[in-house]
Amino acid sequence: MARFTRIDVALRMREPGIIPVFYHKDPEICRNVIKACYEGGIRVFEFTNRGDFAQELFSDLNKWAGKEIPEMIMGAGTVVDAGTASLYIQLGANFIVSPVMNPDMAKVCNRRKILWSPGCGTLSEINQAEELGAEIVKIFPGSSVGGPDFVRAIKGPCPWTSIMSTGGVEPTVENLKEWFEAGVTCVGIGSNLITKEIVQRKDWEGLKKRVAGAIKIARMFAKV
Repeated sequence: MARFTRIDVALRMREPGIIPVFYHKDPEICRNVIKACYEGGIRVFEFTNRGDFAQELFSDLNKWAGKEIPEMIMGAGTVVDAGTASLYIQLGANFIVSPVMNPDMAKVCNRRKILWSPGCGTLSEINQAEELGAEIVKIFPGSSVGGPDFVRAIKGPCPWTSIMSTGGVEPTVENLKEWFEAGVTCVGIGSNLITKEIVQRKDWEGLKKRVAGAIKIARMFAKV
C-alpha cells in the first residue's frame, strides 16, 4: 500500500522540481544512488521498470527506503500497461509514470488513488490524460516533441496544465532555465544526472553535490 497520497506526491514533485530517473540491477548501487539523491535534497524518486525482476528489486528498495529514509517517495516508471501498474501498486509504489498514454492504467491508478503521470506528445493526448485524472502529465521524449517551445505552446491555451518533461533534460543552468521558464512543473532526469561515470566510480558524495546543485538551479527558475 502506498505510504503517500497522490496529493502529497504532486506537491513534492513541484518542490524541489527534480525527479531522478534510475535503474540498475545491483541493489547495493541502487541504495547508494537513492540515498545520495535523498541527501542532496530529493524527495521523489522514479525507479524505472527495466531489466529482469525489476519489480522484485523495487519491492526491496521501497521497503528499505521506508525504514532508512522514510521521507523519500518511491514510484515506478516505464510502466506501459494496467497489469504492471497494478503489480507495482501492490508493492507499495506511491506513483506510476508511463512513457505512453494508456487509459486502462488510469482506471487502475485512480481506483487506488495513486498519482499517474502518462507520457504525452500532443495537446490532444494531454487533454485526454487530464480528463482521465492525470494531475501532472509527462511529455516524452521532451526534447523530441518540441522541447521548451512545446511547453510554452501548451501552457498558452491551457495554463492549468502541469507538465513534467523527461528526455533531453540536463542539470545545467542553461537547460533547466529554459524548461522552467517555459512553464514545467518538474523535470525527470536520468543518465544526465546520475551519470555512468558516477556509478562506475561509486562517487556517491559527488552525486549528492550534483543533485543539490540541480535543485538549487531549479528553485531559481521554477514558477510554483
